[in-house]
Amino acid sequence: MTLSLTPDEHAKAREAIMIHVRKVVPYSLFVAVGTGIYLISQIFGEISTEGLSGFQIMLLIKAFLGLWLGIRGFNQKVFKINPWIFKSHKLPFWFVAVIIILSQFMYL
Repeated sequence: MTLSLTPDEHAKAREAIMIHVRKVVPYSLFVAVGTGIYLISQIFGEISTEGLSGFQIMLLIKAFLGLWLGIRGFNQKVFKINPWIFKSHKLPFWFVAVIIILSQFMYL
């Protein structure tokens, strides 16, 4: 868009898109967190006498990071509570990156 629009037109077009993104994305994330909570109860499995398997440990880490992101997003959208700490989007971005990387290692 930046190649075909002036900077002012680009800013207006980007804001027009972001209005719709802000309406849809938070609720789709709520659905993702809710289904994740349900699915972890279905696929976690039993804990053996030797302890947690590598799969279960990675699944717990992913669940913790996902729940943190979900609670943060829920507080921001529903209660209009901005985070007291970690106000930038860098930490949530890294949490998502770690979740994706863990997903790749879970099936090795």
